[in-house]
Amino acid sequence: MLIHVDEGKNDKDRKAMLSPALLDLLRDYWREARPEGWLFPGKPKIMALSPRQLNRAFTSAKHMAGINKPATLHTLRHSFATHLLEAGTDVRVIQVLLGHSKLSTTARYTHVATKTIRGTVSPYEMLEKLQDHTVRRGLE
Repeated sequence: MLIHVDEGKNDKDRKAMLSPALLDLLRDYWREARPEGWLFPGKPKIMALSPRQLNRAFTSAKHMAGINKPATLHTLRHSFATHLLEAGTDVRVIQVLLGHSKLSTTARYTHVATKTIRGTVSPYEMLEKLQDHTVRRGLE
């Protein structure tokens, strides 16, 4: 359930996740469109989609969805990293999925979300629980 990205961002190869639901959608698309060569051909059809064509498709989809906020394909990359972080995914896994060689680069993409901050237990709380447990054990 992996996609090999050949010469992705900064001409780096990497692996990307492929969910079973997305695989089903891609199979349905392939059965309907029967593309030759590229799964999503560009213009001309013997070429891959260009970054410009992909940006146009994204902008069109954004407008069709009624999204008026400014967003780019790079916004999706940030959102992907943030959602993984909020779901508790290890930052090193996110690093690999984004294709970063340095963890410091990933840290810039994975701005810490409010939900994550709220869900983080303070070391003070852990000490307080430990102290309460110790006092209760002493009273027994």
